[in-house]
Amino acid sequence: NFTTDYDGDSDNYSDNNFHGTHVAGTIAATKGNGIGVVGVAPNVKLLVLKVLSSDGSGGVYNIIEAIDYAIAWRGPQGQRVRIISMSLGTIWAPQDFHDAIKRADTAEIAIVCASGNIGDGNSETNEVNYPAYYPECIAVGAYDMWGGVAYFSNSNNQIDICAPGVNVLSTDNSGGYAYSSGTSMAAPHVAGALALIANKLDKAFDRRATSRELYEEL
Repeated sequence: NFTTDYDGDSDNYSDNNFHGTHVAGTIAATKGNGIGVVGVAPNVKLLVLKVLSSDGSGGVYNIIEAIDYAIAWRGPQGQRVRIISMSLGTIWAPQDFHDAIKRADTAEIAIVCASGNIGDGNSETNEVNYPAYYPECIAVGAYDMWGGVAYFSNSNNQIDICAPGVNVLSTDNSGGYAYSSGTSMAAPHVAGALALIANKLDKAFDRRATSRELYEEL
């Protein structure tokens, strides 16, 4: 927990907003219970880093701290973070934010980001959010159930891919399920797909695939 929620208890990363649980469910909801949803990569392991408060807001420097934590983290069997998924954004960011993204990129972590929800439905106009606009990030736009780009989805020259982002059903922090829309809902589809790709390429290459190789396969 990198916020001041729960009196700043760093060990309490419970979702008191809903957004994080919805995103996590799209990536990794488990299969086999016969209800709700199944995530894109249901056997993946998540490292949950809380950077947004109960009202859904957060500071850039909280995010920077969490990125550096993810870079340095090692699991009990030496596991490392392969993918960072960020369903968040800001229209202004300091150079420190880009520097943190570059550190993650240098550490061979694929960085998936929601492109933003301030689109105007016109692909000829640019709407920019960070960190998605940084070239090191995989910027994800949203499309609807008919395959069209969602009207709210940002358009600019750094969008890499679109994924489902309208009326997406996923897990809710109340213990149930809920529909939600946004590029925040699109990004975890891509993060989950990259987890599957990482598993596939590692086996094919008999080594750890690089983040660039994951991107090319995506």
